[in-house]
Amino acid sequence: MVHGCPWCYVGKARFEKALAAFPHRDDVEVVHRSFELDPGRARGDVQPVLTLLTRKYGMSEAQAQAGEDNLGAQAAAEGLDYRTRGRDHGSTFDMHRLLHFAKDRGRQDELLRILYRANFAEERSVYTEGAERLVELAVEAGLDAEAARAVLADPAAHADEVRADEREAAELGATGVPFFVLDRAYGVSGAQPAEVFTRALTRAWGERSPLRPVGQDTAEACGPDGCAVPQD
Repeated sequence: MVHGCPWCYVGKARFEKALAAFPHRDDVEVVHRSFELDPGRARGDVQPVLTLLTRKYGMSEAQAQAGEDNLGAQAAAEGLDYRTRGRDHGSTFDMHRLLHFAKDRGRQDELLRILYRANFAEERSVYTEGAERLVELAVEAGLDAEAARAVLADPAAHADEVRADEREAAELGATGVPFFVLDRAYGVSGAQPAEVFTRALTRAWGERSPLRPVGQDTAEACGPDGCAVPQD
């Protein structure tokens, strides 16, 4: 789960479409894992998405905007709202901590859906309004406001779980997102079409083998080269 990654937003919808049609869907457990695009980024370091794209990928503003327009079209095709202008980007660490808190209460998927919507479709920023905005979204997901507020007030709360997820991603060879692992046997990289996820689910159901990439060459992720972790 990478809250700041728009291709994760699209990829989740495509995976869920494939899973809904999968004959053994009731026997499939979906587990979301944390993966930050910018580990260690300061909470107050917030910038427009277009600025991020032009600086990180060396593209022009027109190219960056064209990429956002393409994302908007891809999201719309999956029935998702997406703001192609005016979005910002910042640290997602507190959101990942809150998602682990939600997992303990059986509300993680609902909170993830709400955070994606808030970040990619709504005008209000999830980065500049402070912890109370996240508390508001947590309550919408069915979580207790005071408990969510306490998690956000304690920098250590669920921090170890986030870091453990990120270490596991590295061990699995995930250097960009979205990245899906099925039964620890198949890896699907990128926001692939639902048909790719269907094939991977079918294979994973009937086979046991070392992790291998499925559709990696055509993966789409958060930038021209995917949502890779910055190598400083």
